Parts: sequence; structure tokens; C-alpha cells
Amino acid sequence: MKHLLENATFNSSSEAERKTQRYYLSCLREQKIEELGSQPLIDLIEKIGGWNVTGSWNQTNFMDVLKLVSATYRASPFFSVFVGPDSKSSNSNIIQVDQSGLFLPSRDYYLNKTANKKVLSVYLEYMVELAMLLGGARSSAEEQMGQVLLLETELANITVPQDERRDDEKIYHKMTIAELQVLAPAIEWLDFISYFLAPLELTDAEPVVVYGKEYLEQVSHLINNTDKSVLNNYMIWNLVQKTASSLDQRFETAQEKLLETLYGTKKSCTPRWQTCISNTDDTLGFALGALFVKATFDRHSKEIAEDMIAEIRAAFQESLNNLDWMDKKTKQAAKEKADAIYDMIGFPEFIFDNKELDDVYDGYEVSEDSFFQNMLNFYNFSARFMADQLRKPPNRDQWSMTPQTVNAYYLPTKNGIVFPAGILQAPFYAHNHPKALNFGGIGVVMGHELTHAFDDQGREYDREGNLRPWWQNSSLEAFKNRTECMEEQYSKYLVNGEHVNGKQTLGENIADHGGLKAAYNAYKAWLKKNGEEKHLPSVDLTSHQLFFLGFAQVWCSVRTPESSHEGLMTDPHSPDKFRVIGTLSNSRDFLEHFECPIGSFMNPGKYCEVW
Repeated sequence: MKHLLENATFNSSSEAERKTQRYYLSCLREQKIEELGSQPLIDLIEKIGGWNVTGSWNQTNFMDVLKLVSATYRASPFFSVFVGPDSKSSNSNIIQVDQSGLFLPSRDYYLNKTANKKVLSVYLEYMVELAMLLGGARSSAEEQMGQVLLLETELANITVPQDERRDDEKIYHKMTIAELQVLAPAIEWLDFISYFLAPLELTDAEPVVVYGKEYLEQVSHLINNTDKSVLNNYMIWNLVQKTASSLDQRFETAQEKLLETLYGTKKSCTPRWQTCISNTDDTLGFALGALFVKATFDRHSKEIAEDMIAEIRAAFQESLNNLDWMDKKTKQAAKEKADAIYDMIGFPEFIFDNKELDDVYDGYEVSEDSFFQNMLNFYNFSARFMADQLRKPPNRDQWSMTPQTVNAYYLPTKNGIVFPAGILQAPFYAHNHPKALNFGGIGVVMGHELTHAFDDQGREYDREGNLRPWWQNSSLEAFKNRTECMEEQYSKYLVNGEHVNGKQTLGENIADHGGLKAAYNAYKAWLKKNGEEKHLPSVDLTSHQLFFLGFAQVWCSVRTPESSHEGLMTDPHSPDKFRVIGTLSNSRDFLEHFECPIGSFMNPGKYCEVW
């Protein structure tokens, strides 16, 4: 992508692709960014009514500031508001409100003060330094940012932890704006949401889905009982930390200390071009994707991937037949759901149609001169784009990941799985690799995403993508017993003396297990049809063993202790090492092919199996 965007003969007939290059170059123009210094953000704060930390501020405009910071500039102080498919009626979009408002990656950083003492003190220093770069004096910045940190800590206190939010049925609350007003009276909701979704006309009978009911009740109480200047300082702080990375080097340097404390790595080790590619992907990802796919993607890979998914789906359905813990009626519904899973591979077709691609980014102004302004324009543009979705049905073919992303996902409200072009390459897949490695790599990823339709969260959605109970009670009980086994297994794993959270990682662990099993069964079926593969020279492994090795190799990674600590608190996936060890020690096929005796490290003698 770097080579494509820096090409001197860059010549595209698509305006969206040209915007991509302008945006990227504006990010690379560090001299221009240095010249502007902190002025762009100082001007923005002034426009919003000032900041007590750096000068005078307008003391009567709580709602105005909240609207600007949240809607126009897309920060999320106190809570987040967005438009998306209604979980219980997935063919319509609805306004959704959820908890948010913490800057550090997890509430634990604020609440578990002994373990995170260093992070908290470095964070406070970062807050003070940014305030000073924007014109504040140290002593008043220290006092006022200290109060902001206290407010964030109170927000952390009422924030519901991730592992308690896995039951969508339980946290889904549909109500009208009028009812939301009664629930959380500190905010003028109709005014706020109408501003958010202008020019749509809304009344207080408009339905909203609230995912953080108790949280909103408590946050309203907190707003009413907090000093106005602290509320204002906190809201402007949300804007400052969101936009600071688009300013000059001093802001980068201030952020570096915090990132190093959180993740154990220096940001300055990442070359500027890489940061700029990543920013471009965040803003104009599908236009960048068009350039990427045209230059690199082998169309043939798409057909091969489609065939593989069909084989893995067939293997998954076959093992559904053999489940002894599921009643007939639920099993039939599960088969129908697996049948209805919609798959999208490589890239959405519209990126090859210049007009369609240009339409997606129509109205987004990009200049090569001001990186900061490009970013603000993007926040405005994405807010308008979101408002525009409310009265439209969700687009089944809309992607949440750009084609160049090395990842994949399952979306419960669409009952769909997506594999971007980025993941259809080594080590996950290569057309000249043995099938054993491809099935063990991308095959397991495909099985993993398929299995998400039946994990502890995905299983609550039916074949149409609607949140509704479709399981018989006896099967549900059996499912819960099996998932408890897995929760216990993973909670025993330790990383640097800290336990993995088996409850938080449950869905991903179920998907890893189901994915491995489906891909292995699909590989066996392939062997049956096509005969044994040639052995790799110098590798003394059978093709079955190679399959499992291919799976393990995909998760080879290295991580700093700080980043591991952050992952344990925030990541729904288990640490990579245990994605391999945990999954394989439950696989009877693995244990058989590697002849692991009972009682050995990889064969503890107790197996957790769901699908």
C-alpha cells in the first residue's frame, strides 16, 4: 500500500482513490504539521466555548459542548450513541445507546490501583502535558486534570465489565426517547439525539435500544452531582485526546510515554509511513482496498476459498448430526442456521465500480495541506453517514472490515461470515502449500467464524439474524454444562502470574475448538476424495500431523508483558499460546496422531467439547 500511494505516476480515474493519496500525503507532510503546531486544536477548543484548563470557558453550555464533542467530532464522553441493525428485528436499523467514556483500555486500570499504579501516574502526567501544550499552566492543569481522572474513575466504577455483558438477551432494552429521558434525566435526550441525527425529524416516541440501562441511570446521577467545570474539562479532554495524534511531534512524544507504559513498546519505532497507512485505512479503507486488491489479489483465491468454506460447512453440519446432547428440534433449527450462513470473501464488488466507490466518499473533503482538517472532516462525514442509515434497512453486503485487513468476522445480525482478501495469504493460505497447511490455517479460521454462530453469544440469534430464544431447555442446559467445562479449563491458564478470564474468552474458545474440528473433518473428507498428499521433504510428519502444526504455527507471536496484561483485561480471545494448547489438548484427533499419553501436558485426561 505504501508503494501504491507513493508512486509518482499515481494516476486514477476514481476520485475516492485520489482522495486516498491526498490523505496519506497530508499525514506524511510532517513539516507542515510542525508549522501549524497546536494552533488547529486551540482554535477548535475556542470554537466550542473554551477550556477552563487553558483559559476562560462558557459556563452555561453543557448540552452544547456534549452535542459538538459527541456528534460533530465523534468522541464518546459518558456514553456512545450509534445507528445499527436492531438485534431483535435485524432488517431494520435503530438508534442504540451504550456505556463508554474511559480513555484507558479497561476499567481495571482505574479500579485496580495497586497493579496499575504506574499506568495511572503516567496517564495523569500525559493529561497535564497535553493541557500545557495547549496553553495551560502546570499547577492549574495538575489540579484540574486530577479531577478529570477522578471523574473517569467514577465512570469506571459504574461501567459493567465485559465478561458480564455476554448475554445479549439480558442487556437488550428497547424503549422510547421519552422513557430514556425518565431513566437518565441529566441529558436532554431528544435534543441530543436530534442533533446527532440531523436533519432527520425525531419525536420522543422514537425507539432506541439501550445496552447499558443501569449504567445510564448511574451516569445521569453522576452528571447531576459533578461540578460543571469538571464535566466541561472532561468533555474537552475527550476531544483533545481524540485529535492530539494529528498534531506536531510534541504531542507524539507526550503520548509515547503513556503507550510505552501500557504496551511496552515505543511508538517511535513505527515508521511514520506505517502510521499514515493505518490512518488512511481507518478513513478511506475501501478506496485503499480497491488499490490493494487490483494490485495484489489473485481472483482465483476467491473461488478456492468459496470451495473450502462449502467443505467446512458440510463437515460442521455432519458433526451436528452426531451430537448426542442436543434434541431433534433444536438440532434441526441449528442445521437450518448453518445452512443460511451468508459468506463474503475477498472484497465487496462495489470497489471496482468507480462511480459506486466515489459515491461512498462523496461529501468527504480531503486536502493535501492539512492533516488535522482532513481528520475533522472525516468525523463530520462519518456522523452524517451514520445519520443517513437510520431510515434505511441494513445493507446485507456492507462490510465492517476493509479488504486489506488480515482478519475475519461473524456478524450475528446478518448471520454472515466475512473473509477479507488480506487473510487469504501465507501463513493462513497459499496456493502452493500442502492442503494440510491450508486447512490447518485458513480452514480453521473459516470453521472458527462458522462456529461463532453457535457460541455463547451467537447461539442466541436465529437463522435470520434475530435475537430470540430458539433452543429447547434441555439442549440449553446441556450446552451450558459443556461451556462451563471450557470456562474452568481456560481460567486455570496463567500469563506472567495472571489468570486468563475464561468467562470473557468463552465465545472465542468455543469457536477455536469448533473451528479446528470442522476443518480437520473437512481435510479428512478431502483426503478420502483425492488420496494422500505427498510428504514435505525433510519434515518427518504425516499429513495429519502437519494439519495440526499448520494450525499452531498461525498463532506464533511475541508480546511484551505490558501488552499481555492489557490483553488479559480487554481481549475476548485467549492469549495465542493458549489458543493452541487449550484447543489441541481437547482434540482427540490431535492426541491420537501425536500419541500423547493420558496424564501428559497435552493430554490431561479431561476433555471439554461443545460442537
